[in-house]
Amino acid sequence: MARVGATVDKLELRAATASQPEPSRAAAMSSVVSYESLVHAVSGAVGSMTAMTVFFPLDTARLRLQVDEKRKSKTTPAVLLEIIKEEGLLAPYRGWFPVISSLCCSNFVYFYTFNSLKSIWVKGQHSTTGKDLVLGVVAGVVNVLLTTPLWVVNTRLKLQGAKFRNEDIVPTNYKGIIDAFHQIIRDEGALALWNGTFPSLLLVFNPAIQFMFYEGFKRKLLKKQTQLTSLDAFVMGAVAKAVATTLTYPLQTVQSILRFGRHRLNPENRTLGSLKNVLYLLRERVRRFGLMGLYKGLEAKLLQTVLTAALMFLVYEKLTAATFRVMGLKHSRRH
Repeated sequence: MARVGATVDKLELRAATASQPEPSRAAAMSSVVSYESLVHAVSGAVGSMTAMTVFFPLDTARLRLQVDEKRKSKTTPAVLLEIIKEEGLLAPYRGWFPVISSLCCSNFVYFYTFNSLKSIWVKGQHSTTGKDLVLGVVAGVVNVLLTTPLWVVNTRLKLQGAKFRNEDIVPTNYKGIIDAFHQIIRDEGALALWNGTFPSLLLVFNPAIQFMFYEGFKRKLLKKQTQLTSLDAFVMGAVAKAVATTLTYPLQTVQSILRFGRHRLNPENRTLGSLKNVLYLLRERVRRFGLMGLYKGLEAKLLQTVLTAALMFLVYEKLTAATFRVMGLKHSRRH
């Protein structure tokens, strides 16, 4: 009887244990939906919106150089002067709202995913360069799959009304973000909203490399000093983005062309920007303009993304620190 009683007690203990949530699973969920991850996400989104607004004309020049291959002007100032002369003083800011909206969503998703995964994986320990790269890639994939339709629409709106030199480009006539979504789905199918997804997935290494360098620099600095200065955040963000942009620029050019999706060239099988189409566009670029054609607009891109990333990380670090200070919470570094 004693043996039976012991067995019953064990079964009851197991049942009680099974009915309770696993501590590790509960901890993981709390990390994913934590207040800290939300602060990082909002700070990253606000930082990116601020920086992009300041340097938006540089992005306009970069996009024109990438998409309009027959434009003779090669430098950023020359392209901007042409745009202002031909299309008006505010033309460099055309498409600002959809770009800012997409950027806000995109950076919120990226920062939230990156910091949530980091809190689960690192768990208070020191991070490493390898872990930062892996987390950056995973966060990038999630970001691409969720936000590509927004980037397709904002690329179209940003180029609408532009005076192109390339006669192979078909003009668009959208009344706004909602109308652009409606027309693309009606005329090209819903999958057209994911144009350029393949090169975008390859390009997850861009922010991953950027974050890997940034977090690496940050860890080294925080070993020597208690907190980052404004100059530290600005310089680290600039250097990290310069490296990432230079390494991935040819794919960014293909991504812009596929997102725009209004070229008459090679119209077959381009819905998701397959490997075949990526290689086709890279070959065509080299055939027409030589190897340096892959880097057309790099000057504008570097100028815009480096300055934007530098300012974004500066605002991000300051806003994050200020939020935790105001709320009276200790900022977990996890670096």
